[in-house]
Amino acid sequence: MIQRIQTVYLLIATGLLITALCLPLGYFMDASGAQHVFKALGSQLADGHHSTWGLFVILLLSAIVDVVAILAFAVRVLQIRLTIFCGLLLVGFYIAFVAFYFMLKPDATTFRVGWALCLPLVAIILNLLALRAIARDELMVRAADRIR
Repeated sequence: MIQRIQTVYLLIATGLLITALCLPLGYFMDASGAQHVFKALGSQLADGHHSTWGLFVILLLSAIVDVVAILAFAVRVLQIRLTIFCGLLLVGFYIAFVAFYFMLKPDATTFRVGWALCLPLVAIILNLLALRAIARDELMVRAADRIR
């Protein structure tokens, strides 16, 4: 299981997603110069706490789907579908992030992006690489079955 390259890609993607869950995605700056952390679970702005638990759920679900894809190494077609689903979830994460950004933007003057915001993008790229490797394995197995 671990000797396959797609497993390594999916493990790294899972680690990146868990890291993105814990680190700040960005920082809001208000007019007074105070810095407010924007995490996946929410942001504490001047007018109170704003919950963004949807981002947290999407990242957590993506990490779980990647782990299930790793464990489904014997069923490559299921592994392909799970990898595609995880990639779509991560695209949805960025759509939800933009929606939350515009909802919270009127309360602050500027927004500074945190480096953890790029981790889901790297996970998308790793999922695509894993998808390519899984498809290559499936083609190789089908070719071997055809020869027999």
